[in-house]
Amino acid sequence: MIAGEIRRYLRDNSSVRVSRSMRDTAYQVLQVKERLTAERQKEPDMEEIAKELGITRQDVYFALDAISEPVSIYEPVFTDGSESLCVMDQIRDVQNTDDSWIEQISLSEAISSLDPREKRILALRFYDGKTQMEVAAEVGISQAQVSRLEKNAIGQIKKSISCE
Repeated sequence: MIAGEIRRYLRDNSSVRVSRSMRDTAYQVLQVKERLTAERQKEPDMEEIAKELGITRQDVYFALDAISEPVSIYEPVFTDGSESLCVMDQIRDVQNTDDSWIEQISLSEAISSLDPREKRILALRFYDGKTQMEVAAEVGISQAQVSRLEKNAIGQIKKSISCE
């Protein structure tokens, strides 16, 4: 009865709602982890816990994540007395920087100024990875024309991006 009351309290007072089955799995994972730790005198890994419960390792991870308390990105992780360092200060996305967004917008605008045939040639060459000969056969022009149109289109894009 006490264990049931504790589970109800935790379920009702959590900031994130998680299904009862996921919570039950998490509690089973914790119990197996404690038992295996006591038996072996070392902490089991996720694979061992999953094998013991007859579930996948991914389910073990999901269950443990489901019962962990969320952390605010503004939660201080270090304070040196005058200034504190928050989780937000530690988060960095190297792929989606302001510069890369601006470059992407500039490139999209530059490509939109090309005529449809040039767009198609560039798409076939650089998105589909086709050779100039393959593009020429598909578009119905010579390989030399593909080369010339490709060169001119890339030149227009470069000019458009460098002017902005």
